[in-house]
Amino acid sequence: MKQVPSVLFVCLGNICRSPMAEAAFRKAAANAGMEAVADSAGTASYHVGSAPDPRSITTAARYGIDILDYQGRQISGQDYTRFTHIFALDAANLSDIRRRAPANTTAEIALLLDVVEGREGQDVVDPYHGNQDDFETTWADVSAAAEALVARFLSGRD
Repeated sequence: MKQVPSVLFVCLGNICRSPMAEAAFRKAAANAGMEAVADSAGTASYHVGSAPDPRSITTAARYGIDILDYQGRQISGQDYTRFTHIFALDAANLSDIRRRAPANTTAEIALLLDVVEGREGQDVVDPYHGNQDDFETTWADVSAAAEALVARFLSGRD
């Protein structure tokens, strides 16, 4: 029996990019009728227990997704075996995730935009210090990645 994909999206603080990536993936999977597990985390502990940035909440709501109840958390050692995939939103966090990986890691660890043809090696830009337009740009990136991931999982390539 094929394992249900379980995906963890990771950025720095877990209040902007990674909660939006989690939301976009949940929506894409649901729209495709695909069973999947999704969560998000940060490499830093700045926002543990906090709701997403209000601009992230507004952006997700614009696409019919309520992320108000999401809570920031920091990536843990258990995440490396609990999830089938851990996707970093940028190269700095990817490096940190790999550095922290325990010896018994079973998750595939990769950069999120590597799943989008033509975007390999690129970071999802952190909109935190920007404006609402920057959050829309981030949403476009994480949505493209979510759709590509769902297509990948449905094709059996993973």
